[in-house]
Amino acid sequence: MNFHAKELRKSRTSQVGAIYAITTVTYERQTIFNDFKSARLLIQTLRQSQLEQQSETIGFVLMPDHLHWMVRLNHPTKLSRLMMIIKGRSARQINQLRNNKEPIWQKGYYDHCLRDDEDLIKNMRYIVANPLRAGIVQSLKLYPHWDCVYL
Repeated sequence: MNFHAKELRKSRTSQVGAIYAITTVTYERQTIFNDFKSARLLIQTLRQSQLEQQSETIGFVLMPDHLHWMVRLNHPTKLSRLMMIIKGRSARQINQLRNNKEPIWQKGYYDHCLRDDEDLIKNMRYIVANPLRAGIVQSLKLYPHWDCVYL
């Protein structure tokens, strides 16, 4: 494990009810989510987590090689456990779809716990605007892999 990955985990805590901004990247930045079906499988996995009451999705944007996810922990499950579930389920389903066993996700993820004084809607707008800034689409209306409860 490299130094950077260890440092990301050093002060990580999990608080029920807290909102986290998560970023996680595909293995070797492969553009797995250019494939519509693979993208929808990951989005279904996020929704399943909500149905199981582990988390509440505030919003997300799925880019070709990474996921930005704003999520509230609803269950005393640790954030690391939630991410292990999301990555594991989605990897199994995507590999089944693609008929292979290649890694889907890089190890680790970046998380930021939003404080009460941070502007949640402003942060969410920034996150969902990623496809616009990346030049993938000219309008979010044309991008199918995002959602937000506020927008």
